[in-house]
Amino acid sequence: MRNAGSLVQKDYFCYMSILRLVAEFFLFYILYKLIFDFIIPVYQSTKKIKKQFGEMQEKMQNDARAYQGRQNSAQPNPAPKKEGDYIEFEEIKSS
Repeated sequence: MRNAGSLVQKDYFCYMSILRLVAEFFLFYILYKLIFDFIIPVYQSTKKIKKQFGEMQEKMQNDARAYQGRQNSAQPNPAPKKEGDYIEFEEIKSS
């Protein structure tokens, strides 16, 4: 009798160790899928979006500088005014 009980107990521990091994493989599989199907793609897309946003911002700044340069060159520079040298003039009537 003792031998039969020992055999049942060994089978129980064998099944439990197999069940534990299957559970560990399942957890590792879920962790693997989480990392490679979610975390890495999210990281890569975030990195790509940040790069594109930086490029767009740089382009906008360059365009703004070019626009300001065109505006400044299109406006003539006003002659400096001399406050003390005002000359009064009279209209000459032609006959």
